[in-house]
Amino acid sequence: MKQTTAFRNLMRSGKIILAPGAYDGMTAKLVEGAGFPAVYMTGAGTAATLGYPDFGLVTMTEMVANAATLARSVNIPVIADADTGYGNELNVTRTVREYEARGVAGIHIEDQVAPKRCGHLDGKEIISADEFVAKIRAAVAARRDQDFVIIARTDARAVVGFDEAIARANAAVAAGADMAFVEAVQTMDELQAVPKLVKGPCLLNVVRGGKTPDIDFSTAQSIGYALAILPSLLLVASTEACISVLRGVKETNAPPSSAGVMPVSERFRRLGSDEWIALSTRFRDAAAPRAAE
Repeated sequence: MKQTTAFRNLMRSGKIILAPGAYDGMTAKLVEGAGFPAVYMTGAGTAATLGYPDFGLVTMTEMVANAATLARSVNIPVIADADTGYGNELNVTRTVREYEARGVAGIHIEDQVAPKRCGHLDGKEIISADEFVAKIRAAVAARRDQDFVIIARTDARAVVGFDEAIARANAAVAAGADMAFVEAVQTMDELQAVPKLVKGPCLLNVVRGGKTPDIDFSTAQSIGYALAILPSLLLVASTEACISVLRGVKETNAPPSSAGVMPVSERFRRLGSDEWIALSTRFRDAAAPRAAE
């Protein structure tokens, strides 16, 4: 089954889809190994792997390349950040086709002015509603696989208010978007109102330390959210862990103890070493099956 179709089936299940954020092949495999049904390619995390803050400094080519790494690393659907679509309707058309060709299940495109910035930072600017809707129409028309999911993200809440954000989300859904993403709602009342007011499936963005209140996923499902992404989950955990262990080595002038640490073999097993070990000897026997069998 194509991953686009697999993700559509998840959307039809009636259960909220939890998609932790990954920023490379390793973190994507860890998400899959933990049993989650989908993985989200975080734009902020992708920028971080290149040494940049989430200020719109990463190109479409770089984002697509990272999405391709995630998609070939796992056997669950990958939903990816596609920022602003990287230009006008022509650029959006290419963006959709490039992500789709890499095996990604869906993307979200937002209404920020380029260069954009993290949705939970201040100082954002947005394009007109008409420009945004035109981009969504272009994205919907560009896909060759009708199961490829187009998610319309609006950052209008922080710039012009909640009502305009809802209006833009509904305009995008009317233009063919499969899901709406109202970014950085700021109160529990707003968070609860979004699925009631938007005329289509809704995405909840769970950012540690962000502007949106914390909520458990059972509650998020009960109030109507279809998908919850956790873009900062592993990025924050890994950053904090790296800072801590580096500080420890600097302060003690010694490596951390190996006692109780996951063995090297187990680390590699989580990255698929069992499969590669089996392949390393499979074809040495003349009676081994051909690759196509």
